[in-house]
Amino acid sequence: MNSTSVDDGAARDTFPRLFARTQRFTLGVPRNITVTSDGSTVLFVRAASGIDRTGCLWAFDVEAGTERLLVDPRELTGGSAEELSAAERARRERARESAAGIVAYSADPAGTVAVFALSGSLWACRVATGETHCLSTQGSVIDPRVDPTGRRVAYASDGALRVVGVDGAGDRALVEPESDTVVWGQAEFAAAEEMDRARGFWWAPDGASLVVERYDEAPVRVWYIADPAHPDREPAPHRYPAAGTANADVTLWHVALDGERREIPWDVDGFPYLARVSWSTAGSVLQVLSRDQRRAQILRPHLLDAADVPAENDGAAQGEPGQVCEIVGQRTDAAWIDLVPGLPALALDGRLLSDLTDMADGEPGVSTRRLAVDGVAVSPPGLQLLAVLDVVDSGVLATVSADPVEQQLVLIGYDGTVRELSSGPGVHSGAIGGETVVIAGSRLDDAATTITVSSRGTPVGELRSLAEPAPFTPRVTMLTVGERDLRVALVLPRGHQSGSVRLPVIMAPYGGPHAQLVRASGRLFLQAQWLADQGFAVIVADGRGTPARGPAWEREIRNDFASVTLADQVDALAGVAERYPDEIDTARVGIMGWSYGGYLAALAVLDRPDVFHAAVAGAPVTDWTLYDTCYTERYLGDPGDQPEVYRRNSLIDRAPALTRPLMLIHGLADDNVVVAHTLRLSAALLAAGKPHQVLPLTGMTHMASDEVVAENLLLAQVDFLRRALG
Repeated sequence: MNSTSVDDGAARDTFPRLFARTQRFTLGVPRNITVTSDGSTVLFVRAASGIDRTGCLWAFDVEAGTERLLVDPRELTGGSAEELSAAERARRERARESAAGIVAYSADPAGTVAVFALSGSLWACRVATGETHCLSTQGSVIDPRVDPTGRRVAYASDGALRVVGVDGAGDRALVEPESDTVVWGQAEFAAAEEMDRARGFWWAPDGASLVVERYDEAPVRVWYIADPAHPDREPAPHRYPAAGTANADVTLWHVALDGERREIPWDVDGFPYLARVSWSTAGSVLQVLSRDQRRAQILRPHLLDAADVPAENDGAAQGEPGQVCEIVGQRTDAAWIDLVPGLPALALDGRLLSDLTDMADGEPGVSTRRLAVDGVAVSPPGLQLLAVLDVVDSGVLATVSADPVEQQLVLIGYDGTVRELSSGPGVHSGAIGGETVVIAGSRLDDAATTITVSSRGTPVGELRSLAEPAPFTPRVTMLTVGERDLRVALVLPRGHQSGSVRLPVIMAPYGGPHAQLVRASGRLFLQAQWLADQGFAVIVADGRGTPARGPAWEREIRNDFASVTLADQVDALAGVAERYPDEIDTARVGIMGWSYGGYLAALAVLDRPDVFHAAVAGAPVTDWTLYDTCYTERYLGDPGDQPEVYRRNSLIDRAPALTRPLMLIHGLADDNVVVAHTLRLSAALLAAGKPHQVLPLTGMTHMASDEVVAENLLLAQVDFLRRALG
């Protein structure tokens, strides 16, 4: 077994332990990068080393090319253990955040002050001096954000939204919950988990008011998350909007600093999902979705005093005196409306920025998601728009993809010109402010991340990575196989000699929406390389439904998770075996995955035992009626309308077909894919007389982030597959 040492002087660790301890070698890498509006300072979070989970706040001086430590949380807390409220733990679970210390911050555009929460307290740091002080607040602080003028901080606490001066004066509640099911200023479960919207309030550019979400969970049924290892503890109630059941009631309000509030109206019955909100100097804009997510409206709320509202509104407006919502864009889609991070938004001159799906690229199944200005596509066909990171005078900072395995950072002008900021094959992202651009990039031939800072096109320095160096560089071969040109990564043992032996196979997919694994970044294949070094050929394949191949590619899974995503894994294996007949032993194929990947792994041995000979299914969805509304109904519709679709994609009725070894793994505290999924499949297997293994993870959520658990979990999976595949 491969091992490596760590810099803290501890004994030599196995790779699985180091992989968990370093959070997949991401600790110590600068993140949460922002640039001040004048481009003079880059702010970021970075841990002190690659095995330290405590994030610190840093500043990089662009002119001097030097960095300085602003805040070390341990100096503020005296080294005491971090204490998180239940609401903050839930917020971090939705964000898949397992680090500690400063995990997020908010700074005004000028970079005068940065604020953050630490153990439920609110802290403010003067960026110029590093002077940091704790502000007097009420309750446990969640998601603090400083206003654009740098004078006040708004934060959520105990269901209320509160505001306090950056000097600690004048803490008060702007809006408070009317019942124990009402929450102000936070994103509801569906938005945070499935719509990539983590925020629940937005400051006005002048800092004089806010737009605030209010949600009421009263309609959502209560589930209970128990801890069987501690029968003396009461189960924790958790309101979970399962497919076909009620969501939280969501509304949006304009709230002044004196607490006066007015609802921002739209057709909530027709468009219950609040997907996007933005507010810039050009104005505010929001996007709402129908329950089936096939219709969307883009609205511009005109936040006026009652005396300023016209006596009569035309048919393009909704609302009551004081609040008018103008419909500035509408879309329909036979499958679903895509949500692009950063859109819709307004250009600084007020033009509407949105995305547009071009389904007419000349080839069947080929399509492009493009940037649109006032409804007209401007970015070129074939260049997939992945996310908008910022809006500036000359255009938008965006991540795009022309090759599905790569991601580039570009500036797209409003006239459609594309200025490439990153270069070379790899995965890139970044930030911008004034004439300063920060580019974070990784390559396939290197497990490290490089972050460069440029001013006026000239490099001025790097944000140092303190990550633990990976003990090896993955040996990855990128392939395009099959009639659908599937993107596949093949990882062989580093010491393997071609033709020397045919290796048993581990397929390691995710395979579903949102996640793409086959990317030109070496760090993404470190675990795959370690698995390969245990004597396997590891194959990672992105099939239909995964991102970066365009809307048509993603929509292939509509109503059909099971047959489509599994067929692509079968085809990927066949394509690799055809290319490498002397390396791949197709008589010994295992498959392992987590979440959707766990669903796909269990499905593989149930539906195709002729191809897959063993499976490890981690936190699998086994019955889609138990998964949440927003995700599941987007792809499978309403179970009340399409019960046959849910039955066709469920694993429960397939239980009698099991003939291969299957290990099921599940965290007992998982509030996303609840453990009932694994328990129901296990019960069905037992009823059918089908042997299988179940590995419960006591106290673990959907993230198995504890390093001891993570290490032994990976070792257990490898041992299971090694024995099952002979």
